[in-house]
Parts: sequence; C-alpha cells; structure tokens
Amino acid sequence: MALCNGDSKMMNKVFGGTVHKKSVREDGVFSISVDNTCSLFRGLQKEEIVLLTHGDSVDKVADGFKVVARSGNIVAGIANESKKLYGAQFHPEVGLTENGKVILKNFLFDIAGCSGTFTVQNRELECIREIKERVGTSKVLVLLSGGVDSTVCTALLNRALNQEQVIAVHIDNGFMRKRESQSVEEALKKLGIQVKVINAAHSFYNGTTTLPISDEDRTPRKRISKTLNMTTSPEEKRKIIGDTFVKIANEVIGEMNLKPEEVFLAQGTLRPDLIESASLVASGKAELIKTHHNDTELIRKLREEGKVIEPLKDFHKDEVRTLGRELGLPEELVSRHPFPGPGLAIRVICAEEPYICKDFPETNNILKIVADFSASVKKPHTLLQRVKACTTEEDQEKLMQITSLHSLNAFLLPIKTVGVQGDCRSYSYVCGISSKDEPDWESLIFLARLIPRMCHNINRVVYIFGSPVKEPPTDVTPTFLTTGVLSTLRQADFEAHNILRESGYAGKISQMPVILTPLHFDRDPLQKQPSCQRSVVIRTFITSDFMTGIPATPGNEIPVEVVLKMVTEIKKIPGISRIMYDLTSKPPGTTEWE
Repeated sequence: MALCNGDSKMMNKVFGGTVHKKSVREDGVFSISVDNTCSLFRGLQKEEIVLLTHGDSVDKVADGFKVVARSGNIVAGIANESKKLYGAQFHPEVGLTENGKVILKNFLFDIAGCSGTFTVQNRELECIREIKERVGTSKVLVLLSGGVDSTVCTALLNRALNQEQVIAVHIDNGFMRKRESQSVEEALKKLGIQVKVINAAHSFYNGTTTLPISDEDRTPRKRISKTLNMTTSPEEKRKIIGDTFVKIANEVIGEMNLKPEEVFLAQGTLRPDLIESASLVASGKAELIKTHHNDTELIRKLREEGKVIEPLKDFHKDEVRTLGRELGLPEELVSRHPFPGPGLAIRVICAEEPYICKDFPETNNILKIVADFSASVKKPHTLLQRVKACTTEEDQEKLMQITSLHSLNAFLLPIKTVGVQGDCRSYSYVCGISSKDEPDWESLIFLARLIPRMCHNINRVVYIFGSPVKEPPTDVTPTFLTTGVLSTLRQADFEAHNILRESGYAGKISQMPVILTPLHFDRDPLQKQPSCQRSVVIRTFITSDFMTGIPATPGNEIPVEVVLKMVTEIKKIPGISRIMYDLTSKPPGTTEWE
C-alpha cells in the first residue's frame, strides 16, 4: 500500500499511465472536486480546498486506477483501491489543504492500519537516548540564537547530559532585534542555564567566504567574496554569516581550551530547514529553496565527520513548541515568533542597481490590464488574450467586479525576492499595488493569488499604503548591511512588534518579518531627484506547519487599526519613504524575503 503525497504523476507513470506538461501551471490554493466514496477521502465534502504546485499532470490513467479527484479538467487524484495505492496531485501534508489531516488520518489508520500510540514523550525519550549515545562524555557547544528552536535544543541537552557537559553560547552577530541579546541572556538565566554572550558584530560585518569560480576548462577554483557589509547577493550573505558563525564557534572552543575532536556542535535545526536547504539529511532529491545559515558547506562537513548534534532535525515548529512545554520551558519563550539565525541581515534587501530584466516592460503591461480589467476587455489586445488564457471564467468575473468598483494600479518594483514555485526556488519580481480608494483587503488577497499564477516571474505581491503611486520607482537607493541601515530596520521592527504585542494579536500571527527595501517613491522624474530613502514591508504570516502559510488579512485575522498604527509609527522614522503590506501566501512567496 502507498500514498504518493503531492505527486500522483510518479505513481501513474510507474503503473503504465502517461504524464504530459500542461500549458498552465497550478501554484496556490484551489478548490478541487473529490470522490468521497473513495477510502482516502471518506468524511470529506465533494469540493475541497487544497494546495496545488505543478506544471504537468496525468494524461492517460494507468490500468486498474480510477480518477478520484479533479481540478477542473486536470486530474488531482488517482486510486487503485484493491491494491491500496493512492496518488494525490495536491499536498495533503500542509496547512493550506484544509482537510489534509483527515486525508492522512484516513490513509494511516483506516487504510494502512497504523495506531496512534507514538507521543511527544516517546520522541523526547528517543532524542535523549540519541544524544547520550552520540555524545558520551564529550562536551557539547550549543550556539543559542534565543529563538524557540535553539532554546528547546538547549533544554533537551540539559535533560540528557550532565550540566558541565553543555556549554551555552549566545553570539550577537550584530543583526539582532532591539534589546534582543539582553533579553535572551536574562530569560535563559531564569531557566538555570548560564550563557556566555559574545559580541561579534564587527567580525560578521567584515566577514567573507570562499565562492566557486566557473571556469571553461572546469578546473575547480575559488575566490574570496566581498565583505558582508559590501555584498548585495542574498546567497553570499547567508554563506558569509554561516561561515563566520562556525569560525566564531571555533574561536570559542579555542578560548575555552576545549579539544575540537572532543566537542560536538549542537544546533536547533528543524525539518523544514533541512528540506528547504536541500540537505541530504532530509532528502537526496530535494530542490534548494534557500540556503540556511546553519546548513553551510562547513556545517555539512562537520556533519559528515559526525560532529554536529541536531536533536530536532525530524521536528516541525508546532512539535518543538509542544516539546518545549514538556521540558518545562515558560510559555513566553515557547510561543515566541521565530527569528532567523541571520536575523535582520536577511530582512534588508541590499542592492546597488535596479533589478530590471527584458521581461519587465511586457509584465508591467500585463499588470496594467489586470488592474484595469473592466476597461481592458473593451480594447482587444494580444496580452489581454494571455490574461484570459491563464484565468477561469470565474476569475475573470471577479476581476471585472473588483476593477469596476476600485481604482487600482499595479506595477513591478525593481527589486527581486525569493519565492517557491513548483517546489523549486525562484528569485524574481515583486508586484506593487496602490489604490485611490481605501484598500478592500479581500479583493487584494484575490489579486495576490491570481497575479503569480498568470506571471510566473512574479513571486510576491504587496499593497502600498498612501496615495496612488503616480511614478513607480525604476532605480534603487544603494543599500548594504551598514550600521545606519540596520539601525533603521531595527527601529521599524521594534515599533511594529510593540504595536502587535500591545494589541493582543501577537498569538494569532505565527511570524511577522519586517523588511527594509531600497525603494524611494514619490519623486518627480522631471526634477531627477536621486533615490535616497527606503521603504518598509510588513509581512504577516499565519501557518501551522511553517512550510506553507497565508498572510493575515486586515479586518479578519488582524484588526485594520493595528496595521494602520504600525504604518503611522514606522512612517515617523527618518529616511522612510513608504510602507507596504505583503499579501502573498507561501507558496509562491517564502516567509522571508531573502
């Protein structure tokens, strides 16, 4: 028996069916029809909301199989009940599939005959056993970011080993939130964990890494990167931070007179980290979605040598929180919003030049048609036919309704951010939407789902607060990881999170990155005013699995007045041009912007 999760195509092909690439991709949340007489879909409605991410689909169904789910004319599920074989084109394992848990429960308990006796306590004991076996009498250096993962990892090590074996170090890399390092130290001391705090900001700002050089004769060569405070490449930033992180750890080992061969490095790496960074620990076939600072080449080398302990590598965020409670950690630590290891460094979009490729003008024209669809349909255009070919009649009716009622403009911003489309990483454009009217958030969320489906070179859609943008920026403010730039973002992050906390809605939002972009709006092109200001993005994110998720819709998951208060307070910070709100689900936009 088998459940081919998220890829019925493979199962169909193995059993003699065929698979064809379609002209239309399906990336995002869709309603599909299911045969609820099938054992896999027992207890479900005939229409279900699911996450689809694919560009090819089942063409001829394999002998012995029948179609049990459809997305329009596309096969979304197949089954051979007699052999207990089931293939799902969609992803039942993620939170965006509303009844995914019911599907998995049907398969595991009713079809496969499993019993639900494995608990968090079982997993805790298994982790403790593994730690004791791996570490023995050696010492373990755990590098604490102060987030949920590294804190739970430390508590688990404390439970498994003698106290003198665990060395807890907090490295302040210069990219922490306002007052973060002090609060980390104080919170952990209350748990009885002595923490050594190292201020390494200077080392990180000036850190470098080695990068491969492509050579015609394919001779492997390497070059030294720019220093971190002068690089604009997101991948280089993460690699430099990761390598500097390990170098500082080695220095700590030396200063403490610890023998490297007798010391293990412990990390709070989770399953999604390994999947998204295409680690062999998670899968030999995974696509790289983003490089994690704690999964660099150096860390992988240490892993190969058996010197890295990652007791949470098979856990997801919700499971880690549950484990943290079992270990006796206080709720305020366990329920904290995640904060990435590279911190604010990956929340600054660094750039020297605008990101404008050959497809920029044409994509902008498509966006104009979408934003003014009710008028565009009266003027036939080849690009209008492309929009119609990528949308259903229902989509077009909704577009007509929205654009008849609201005066919108949509355009590309000359920056790129990371996304995930078709289970692969994409680095591409951001679409900005501004409006003459008060924002209708449900309509904006609809557009944010529709636009990346039509334009695969767009993986993120934002709403721009304020008056309509008359002249979208086509250049950027040169931006690097300098202390002034980081100070601006640190203050914006502080104001936004303070307001969220005071509102009482922090628990309803899973994560809220605040991003600084090199964009200066509202400049008269005739005056040729240089780009010197920057703009802030508020990226609310709601998720149960931290693999997929949705933005918080103002007026639903978060009050409009809370968002507007954030906008007002952030706008007071010197050097801020505009405030934007990220409307994008994951996929196609990742949680972070880099």
